Amino acid sequence: MKKSLLFLLGQLCLCLSLTLAGLAQDNPQSPASETTKGIGTISGELVDSFTGKPIEYATVALLQSGSTQATSGTLTDSGGRFAFTGVAPGNYDITFSFIGYDTKTIRQLSVTAGNPKVVTGPVMLRPVSTQLKEVNVQTLRPTITQEADRMIVNVEGTAMAAGSTAYEVLAKSPGVFIDQEGNIQLNGRAGVTIMLDGKLTYLSARDLRNLLEGMAAENIKNIEIITNPSAKYDAEGSSGILNINLKKNTQQGMNGSLNASYRYNGKQHGYSAGGNINYKSGKWNSFLNLDAARRVGGREATFTRVFKGETETVYFDQVATGNYEVEGPPFVRLGTDYSLNDRQSIGFTTSYGTNFLETDFLTDTYIGTAPNQPALYIDANNYSTNRFTNFSNNLHYAGKFDTLGTTLTADLDYVKIMNDGESNFYNYFDSLATDDPVAKDFLYTSTPNNFDIYAAKIDFTKAFAGGNKLELGAKASRVISDNDSRFFFNNSEVPVLDLRRTNHFIYDENIYAGYITWSSKLGEKFNVQAGLRAEQTQSRGESRTTGQVTERDYLNLFPSFFLNQKVNENYEINYSYSRRLQRPNYGQLNPFFSYRDPYTYWQGNPYLRPQYTHAVGITQIFKKNYSLILNYQLTEDVIVELPAIEAETSTTIYYIGNADKSKNLSVTGVAPFKIMKNWDTNNTVVASYNKYSTMVNKVQVVNDQVSYTIQSNHNILLPKELRLEVNGTYQGPAVYALYVVEPRWWVNLGLKKSFFDEKLDVTINANDIFKSQRLIIAALVGEGNVNDFNQYFRNRNVGLTLRYNFSRGQKLEERRRNNNLDELNRTGG
Repeated sequence: MKKSLLFLLGQLCLCLSLTLAGLAQDNPQSPASETTKGIGTISGELVDSFTGKPIEYATVALLQSGSTQATSGTLTDSGGRFAFTGVAPGNYDITFSFIGYDTKTIRQLSVTAGNPKVVTGPVMLRPVSTQLKEVNVQTLRPTITQEADRMIVNVEGTAMAAGSTAYEVLAKSPGVFIDQEGNIQLNGRAGVTIMLDGKLTYLSARDLRNLLEGMAAENIKNIEIITNPSAKYDAEGSSGILNINLKKNTQQGMNGSLNASYRYNGKQHGYSAGGNINYKSGKWNSFLNLDAARRVGGREATFTRVFKGETETVYFDQVATGNYEVEGPPFVRLGTDYSLNDRQSIGFTTSYGTNFLETDFLTDTYIGTAPNQPALYIDANNYSTNRFTNFSNNLHYAGKFDTLGTTLTADLDYVKIMNDGESNFYNYFDSLATDDPVAKDFLYTSTPNNFDIYAAKIDFTKAFAGGNKLELGAKASRVISDNDSRFFFNNSEVPVLDLRRTNHFIYDENIYAGYITWSSKLGEKFNVQAGLRAEQTQSRGESRTTGQVTERDYLNLFPSFFLNQKVNENYEINYSYSRRLQRPNYGQLNPFFSYRDPYTYWQGNPYLRPQYTHAVGITQIFKKNYSLILNYQLTEDVIVELPAIEAETSTTIYYIGNADKSKNLSVTGVAPFKIMKNWDTNNTVVASYNKYSTMVNKVQVVNDQVSYTIQSNHNILLPKELRLEVNGTYQGPAVYALYVVEPRWWVNLGLKKSFFDEKLDVTINANDIFKSQRLIIAALVGEGNVNDFNQYFRNRNVGLTLRYNFSRGQKLEERRRNNNLDELNRTGG
């Protein structure tokens, strides 16, 4: 299989090489074109009529005189220059256009054999006066927009983003549900891939939450919700992709912003401060982002369990309080792009972040053989610390070879992730039925783990006349994971290693992938895209403690198909199909025990299998703003957390296993509308049917539910240019694996005011103002057994944010950067 896939990758690279060679011959900008396509040239320079400075990346169209159809097109370079070569004799018009400027046309330029070289001289474009201020005052940016293949949640500039973290904004997105462990679901389905700027994050649920909680939502442009990705995307992510796009520099000169915020959740004080500086001059476009914070949070919870044994029933009641604080030096992200010419650029992005997390989890547990009659009381106090470090690097190239959209991009990535954690567990056992002294059991764990990730990819797009397009790509990645979890009895001066709960786990994984897609226009009303992706996975997991080795080597094909039908100007339908998978993350494959309290453990599973999903979707879009989306997914070998009850010891072990299958049918409606002139709303309704089938103690358990979520976002312009945002969400009852989730709802408010010509923004936030976002879950664990959770994660808080923006420049075309890594989502446990 390995040889077959390497052969496929070789063929792809050969195809790319031959195509690039053809481009060098066909590119109208190349010197060879001048002698093959015509005798003449038309060139000139485009400048700002007010400042006299060159205008770069403006659109220049060449037309036959008297015609409205462009015969060729180009962009101005960093000096405002443009040139058309190989121009046949004739009379031509040239049209210049750029955001923020009036369009201008120069007519009747004549190319003849006697005058083959035409130079226009400086062409002056006049800036559009007062084009932005009136728009900002009179209109409201839509919070949610629907495109043909994705839903986009706009975050930039909203009051709800001020003072919030990326994690909080993600949790408020339509159809997104995050459970008590930080696992993300989309429309009731697990297996969601998280990307930053089209690049996967390589993090476990815990580490991803650490990263997103340390990232200010102020730096987010939008979130893309892609429920049915094409073959171009990694097959990872059986329920779809959530892509967080960060703000990019689109202004000349130096510009940036500074921000500071304070937040209080009723028990803890948190703050954040940060800034970004962007500098664009000539061929360089560079940026530097800093974000420092003290993030705080916690939970109040009750856990109720009933263990039905053969001879007696044990009742377990627990009250818990958890707190966390995480802070560290500023998270740094910097990068630059260099324009080799007006068609090609190279650059790099690097980021470094480290933080120190302190948590405590304090529980009072009562155990007895009759309800409300405990015989044993356990006071368990858990204290943990963790140093998390993420070092990411990316080198990239982007080239655009013609005006039709022929492009080539390449990326090299290296990521280093380190976790250095330790925990102390202090357990006190007090027998309520006797006068025996309190017994003590002290435990200690050390859990360092490291990940090294290497990836390389190349993507090529060739556009043809008539709306046809070919896309090819290849990718290879390697992941090396080292997790050395040590568990100690700490009742004496010298800790004693517990071999049963200690495990050193090494995991290596190689993934080789290639894809091809073809897009074509079928008449005036139909567009079709078909694609096929191949991914070969080779992995080896080794427990150094037990000597257990698990090896995998498998090749999978992932087809995709999309059909767009434009019924009329106000109505279009999109049909889609794709096959995807979800691999176990690296921590889930580690068979070690993770300790929570004397009666609660979590355990990995080296025998986990990937889950596979068939997804079918139909999206109807009305008047380009209203949409109705129907999705069906069938998933086999669903990776889920399952509780196992040991009635004899009153112990619950949560382990990761494969459920047989799940089915999901969902309907999503998006309806933005204006209540009045200064009051816009975006409304989303998701109705879904989820069904899980799982074997528990050799008995088939079916868990199904019709669920629904209603979300309404309101943007209101008040007098004195105050902007009010209101977000209301209701989630009906839901199911996941063996769990049943009770309904919950919440309301968030944001009030924003700008000063000093919109350079200073002041925002006040109030989240979950009714303290109703409580998570109540029950597990189906067999007849007579109970495993219930009731938790509140301190979502109610108030905050104040100040943001100052300095220096504004002209908008210019954003360069396309295609980063799409897959391995980060699966590190850790």
